[in-house]
Amino acid sequence: MSDVAAIEQFVKKFKTLKEEIAKVIVGQDEVVEQVLISIFAGGHSLLIGVPGLAKTLMVNTIAQALGLDFKRIQFTPDLMPSDILGSEILDENRQFKFIKGPVFANIILADEINRTPPKTQAALLEAMQERAVTVAGHHYKLNLPYFVLATQNPIEQEGTYPLPEAQLDRFMFAINLDYPSFKEEVDVVKVTTSDEVAKVNPLFTAEEILNYQHVIRRIPVADNVVEYAVAMVTKTRPDSDTATDLVKQYIDWGAGPRASQNLILAAKTHAAIMGKFSPDIENVQVVANPILRHRIIKNYKAEAEGISDEAIIKSLF
Repeated sequence: MSDVAAIEQFVKKFKTLKEEIAKVIVGQDEVVEQVLISIFAGGHSLLIGVPGLAKTLMVNTIAQALGLDFKRIQFTPDLMPSDILGSEILDENRQFKFIKGPVFANIILADEINRTPPKTQAALLEAMQERAVTVAGHHYKLNLPYFVLATQNPIEQEGTYPLPEAQLDRFMFAINLDYPSFKEEVDVVKVTTSDEVAKVNPLFTAEEILNYQHVIRRIPVADNVVEYAVAMVTKTRPDSDTATDLVKQYIDWGAGPRASQNLILAAKTHAAIMGKFSPDIENVQVVANPILRHRIIKNYKAEAEGISDEAIIKSLF
């Protein structure tokens, strides 16, 4: 199948996929779309929202609709790296045998990732970056496609270990979940308090998802769009000649080159779901917020004056 035909087919399947997810998840269209964009672009997502916004249910539903193997890891202060990766045990023949941990699935939900100490957080780093884990000197490849969708509660910071910048940078998107609208909440209550359970049908296979990821990577991008993305990221660095006034005033640290790569990959995926065969500057702008929001580090002045990430990112357009 040609790439053009593959993208046309992808547009139809993506629309059906969103309808399938909407059987269970009421509203949150933008959030679902951003999670799916990161999956088809081959990235990981960090979901930031207060408890009770159906973050776990959303990830579970998306995994079912994509026909992928799903595991949930609840991060707690006493969680050890071996609880995630797996460990070696002595079997009945006195031979060491590796028992795989929950990290060996296609989609990992890392629930409340900031509740666990850095040593355990770091155990996920190799899996996220290399799609492989090393246990007791042995290297194990993970099944592809592989995505980590982590959740974080933005309110309660007591007893948490904030994610270091290096780990935050591994997430393609940081997605903010908001409360549902009045009408959406009414629909949620109606659906969740009845006896009917919506059945989600798997629409993809792992192989199909990998094929679409390759098709998306092959989408051509005009030089001016790449230059626009790189220029936008360069402007987030306060010591850069092109930094905006807002950046110079309110930012301590800007985004690195991984942000530029992610902007282009996500823009390609966004163009593909819109049925376009090449992304333009508008596609880059659509994905800029979730890609840059966790990569720009605001200073004390920005926090004191209530300057939002969105306002700073908009100034880069």
